[in-house]
Amino acid sequence: MVECLKAHRRISSREARDICLDKLRQVQIPSPETRLDQYPHELSGGMRQRIIIAIALLLDPDIIVADEPTTALDVTIQAEIMALLLELCEKHNVGLILITHDLGVVSQVTQRMLVMYAGRVIEQGPTREIINDPQHPYTQGLINALPQMATPGERLNQIRGSMPSLSNLPSGCAFHPRCDFINRADGQPRPACMQQVPEFVESGNCRVACHMVAELLEDRRLKEETS
Repeated sequence: MVECLKAHRRISSREARDICLDKLRQVQIPSPETRLDQYPHELSGGMRQRIIIAIALLLDPDIIVADEPTTALDVTIQAEIMALLLELCEKHNVGLILITHDLGVVSQVTQRMLVMYAGRVIEQGPTREIINDPQHPYTQGLINALPQMATPGERLNQIRGSMPSLSNLPSGCAFHPRCDFINRADGQPRPACMQQVPEFVESGNCRVACHMVAELLEDRRLKEETS
């Protein structure tokens, strides 16, 4: 922590150490004077995660990018870490970009949400709207795969197939080999899904990159025009 500060600011070791101790106190590390001189293996997982947050705050950033900040922590510690991170972001007026596979965390702490598949954003918009009404088939599959969405005693829901290699993506929509909605109403596969990368379409307050959604929106528009 001291080395990080001295690499970016012209300050003495004493000044750097005082800043480090202040940040450790902010993330609620007990006995920070002792902890600052310890090695990572001497600290618990939750304590190490708090120190990572303190390091992120060292240089007073405008935005923190938190990549899987709750990985390998038990549920109780996860909640404590996320609550602390949000509290500190609000206190210091810092923006937070959260990267995670945990939709439970996303639904509880974020305002806007971007869903990615095979390196592309495929759905984006207000978190609550996407969680309550997912429109892209992949987003629907992620939410249906949550344990609470399955019937007790039955197998968990899962998206069929596996993630493609980024060096050998399928043509058209990268999700089409795994999509349950690739077929049209007549039972035939939708050619655009297999041939064209979908563009974003506006659906309410959300943007969705899906040929099926675009088709449904166009059908709705035509019906409204003829009614």
